[in-house]
Amino acid sequence: MTFFDEVGGHPTFARLVHEFYVGVAGDPELRALYPEADLGPAQLRLLGFLEQYWGGPGTYSQERGHPRLRMRHHPYAVTPAQRDRWLTHMLAAVDTLALDEAHDLLLRDYLTRAAHSLVNQLEDEQLANGSST
Repeated sequence: MTFFDEVGGHPTFARLVHEFYVGVAGDPELRALYPEADLGPAQLRLLGFLEQYWGGPGTYSQERGHPRLRMRHHPYAVTPAQRDRWLTHMLAAVDTLALDEAHDLLLRDYLTRAAHSLVNQLEDEQLANGSST
């Protein structure tokens, strides 16, 4: 049995991603990072990625190829502040799942490490270059 199965499969991950995007939609600074007017496509991509990563269906790779998480996020300036906003909403979404302690800790650890790995620009660089998000 995979983590995906152990935590309830698709309904659990669908709830996680839905709750995360409720947070994103209500956070103007984070929402600005999503170029599409409709968050639906981003929601489906994240759902597919997370389900596949945790042992669910391989739909993400079938539709989009190898995840290449860092490469896919490289075109976007991901700062520590944006990472922290993302984590705030994602960990709040994890809170809604009421997972047992072991699964909860494992999921939180992965999400935190993944978020940290995607930072590709420091705020100081952003300010020095006169750009903003």
